[in-house]
Amino acid sequence: MSANPLQGETVGETAYRRIRSDIVFGRLAPGEKLKLDRVSETFGVSISTLRELLSRLCSEGLIVAEGQRGFEVAPVSAEDFREVAAMRQLLECHALERSFQAGDLDWEGMVVSAHHKLSVMEKRMMAGDHSEPEIWKRCDWQFHHALISACGSKVLLDTYSAIYDKYLRYQMVAVIFRGEIAAVQHQKLLECALARDFTAARKILVEHIQGCVEHALARDTDWVTVSAPRRPSEAAISTRRRADNKASGRVARPGTKQTSSA
Repeated sequence: MSANPLQGETVGETAYRRIRSDIVFGRLAPGEKLKLDRVSETFGVSISTLRELLSRLCSEGLIVAEGQRGFEVAPVSAEDFREVAAMRQLLECHALERSFQAGDLDWEGMVVSAHHKLSVMEKRMMAGDHSEPEIWKRCDWQFHHALISACGSKVLLDTYSAIYDKYLRYQMVAVIFRGEIAAVQHQKLLECALARDFTAARKILVEHIQGCVEHALARDTDWVTVSAPRRPSEAAISTRRRADNKASGRVARPGTKQTSSA
C-alpha cells in the first residue's frame, strides 16, 4: 500500500506504485481517462515505460485498455464489489484460521500493536477528525494483515493483499466509515486472536466485511456516481474557460458576445 520510494527502487517501479496508490485511494477516479503525455510528465517516466506500467495495472484489473484509444481507470459496480468482498472473506478466513493455529508471542505483540494504532485513528475519526483517511486505512490494513501474518503462506498473503487493495478502493471511492460498529468489531477480533477463538473470529469477520458492503450499497445502490469520471461543476468549467480566454487574449467585454479568431 505504500507509495513512497523504496531504497534501490527504479524510477519506473516508484511510478508504478504511485499510480497504483492513486487508483486504490481514489485520487484517480473510476472511468478516468489516462492521457499518456500528462501522466508521463506527472510521474517522470517515458511514454514507453508508462505503457508497460499501465499494462501491468491492466493485468491487476485496476486499469482498462481501450485499444487504440489508450487507458482508463477501471470502473466500479455493485456486483464487482460483492465479488471482491466475497473473495476477501474467503482468503482472510482461511488465513486467519492458520494464523491462529501457528501464531506465537511475537505474533500476539504485533497484533496488539497494530490494533492500538488503528484504535487511535478510529477514535480520531469518530471525534470528527477526517483529515487523514489514508493513514486510517493503512492502520486498518496493518491490523488485518497482522491477524493473518502467521498463516505461513507467502502466496496466500500476496493474493490476499491484491484483493484487499481492490476492496479498499471501494471503501475510498464510496467514502465508507462505519464508526463505532467497525471499531467494536476490531476490538472483538483482537480478543479472539489472543484467545485463539477462530470460530468467534470468523463470525465477526464475516459481519465486518458484509456490513461494509451493505453500508456502501445502501448509500449508493446504483453506483452511477462512482462508475464514471468525476466531472467538474458548471461553475468550475466557466471559471476555467474565462482563465483560458484571458491567457489567450480573448476576453469578452461585458454585454458583448465573444467571437473566436480564425
